[in-house]
Amino acid sequence: MNAKKSSHYQALYRERLKARGFVKREVWIPPEMSTVLKDCENALREGLMPEIPTAKGKKIMNQEDVWTTESLFDAISASDNATNKELLIELVEGADPGILITMNEFGDLPIFMSVSGSQIVAESLLWPVKDVDDAEAFNAMLLRSHKLMPLSTFGIAPGPDGQDYYEIFGALSAGSKLESILEEIETLADNAIQAVEAFDTAFRKSA
Repeated sequence: MNAKKSSHYQALYRERLKARGFVKREVWIPPEMSTVLKDCENALREGLMPEIPTAKGKKIMNQEDVWTTESLFDAISASDNATNKELLIELVEGADPGILITMNEFGDLPIFMSVSGSQIVAESLLWPVKDVDDAEAFNAMLLRSHKLMPLSTFGIAPGPDGQDYYEIFGALSAGSKLESILEEIETLADNAIQAVEAFDTAFRKSA
């Protein structure tokens, strides 16, 4: 199969956006505001209305449309998932505040969720890096297969014991609907279990 130029895929991407009713607008902004503009674009695509900034205003998004750690904790706690004991939820305070979610239907898998500015990140630790026998081969395998795990990505992060761990994580806008956030949590849990089943024994160091 002949490789297509990047312009071909860019054209298809633009056609998909047009089919969803979006229109392209060119704007000129200071380079340091690029992230702000991207946040506004993502919000508008989800049907959220960014707050029009004023000279004295500092908010980028309407606060009613953006989750905080506390408001997200309250919403998940009141959801059917928590009421039906599908998950347990705990507010974690301290230097790195967040939400600890225990997925009862996935073997009590722990997922840590944090809200930072315009982004929500959900993550779950997999294995200590030191336990992987062939790190180079393992990393190559993850890079080749991560697209098979929808809405999730692999990385390395410090664990509570100070060791580096492989992790699986997903990110979404802090303006996302609660249904989307709950879907992200369940998808991440399912992907974590699949990753363990697929990779754990193949790359563990021999005892």
